[in-house]
Amino acid sequence: MKTIAFFNNKGGVGKTSLVYHLAWMFADRGLRVVAVDLDPQANLSAMFLNEARLEQLWPDDQHSNTIFGAIQPILRGTGDIAEPHLEQITQHLGLVVGDLGLSRFEDKLSDAWPRCHNRDEAAFRVMTAFHRVIERAVEIQQADLVLIDVGPNLGALNRAAIIASEHVVLPLASDLFSLQGLKNLGPALREWRSGWKELLGKAPKDSSLSLPSGDIEPSGYVIMQHGMRDSRPVQAYQRWMDKIPRVYRESVLDKPFTSLPPVSSDPFCLATLRHYRSLMPMAMEARKPMFFLKPADGAIGSHMGAVRGCHKDFMQLATKIAAGCGIALT
Repeated sequence: MKTIAFFNNKGGVGKTSLVYHLAWMFADRGLRVVAVDLDPQANLSAMFLNEARLEQLWPDDQHSNTIFGAIQPILRGTGDIAEPHLEQITQHLGLVVGDLGLSRFEDKLSDAWPRCHNRDEAAFRVMTAFHRVIERAVEIQQADLVLIDVGPNLGALNRAAIIASEHVVLPLASDLFSLQGLKNLGPALREWRSGWKELLGKAPKDSSLSLPSGDIEPSGYVIMQHGMRDSRPVQAYQRWMDKIPRVYRESVLDKPFTSLPPVSSDPFCLATLRHYRSLMPMAMEARKPMFFLKPADGAIGSHMGAVRGCHKDFMQLATKIAAGCGIALT
């Protein structure tokens, strides 16, 4: 089982849509997948589920069917994690449903991090709550792969989510704000990784508590929603794309480099994805990924060519991500 987080502290780059489509693609290729919504905005859950189902899962007085319900005993100080609910989307795809109440866990996580230095087992239980909920969801689904969606910030909630991840994919837009976000995100990832590695040495030795390795390996970046003309990025986007290879190496990898390839041949660039503007409204209406749209959904004429192109793009991206994690797609 491999765990991959999709993370950028700059919002609005299409991260959640990326996770949604990759989850469907991996499942369609025969992998058993768990998608985990750890963004307090719960946008991933809203993409998978209609409002009627979300209303059932988010009653006024209970959260037992969401990620918040799974960590609520820890938040209240009444026990350890609860059995997580796994919403079955298909036979091969399950969802750990998000919850707007998750933001209330932020302060608890902030407090737990320094207390781990004192070998406080309760603090380690707090810090590993997401990791252990995910482990249990994997057991339920018998999953090969976990995809985690997180919010666009560098707070304690995301630190705990990223620590639970073995790999991190960075979705980017071709603009100044994504580059600035990348400059902030890279050092944060390194600090979280080194900080957790240090804390692992202070974990109680006599505890059976499952602890994540905290490897947090950057898998590469995906450029989202760039403008295209004649199969090439328009000049306004190209200006920022040309800067990405350098910023990624400096900020995320923290490694010296002697030469910089263009994005088109950068081994760290996993894909450059189009807007697919004409397909997304239809996909949202049909409640399915863009590459599964049919004429009955309104994808007729040139739209079907776009659907085929979308399927090819996501298939290539899924294959690259899987290969980077040591997984072969059928």
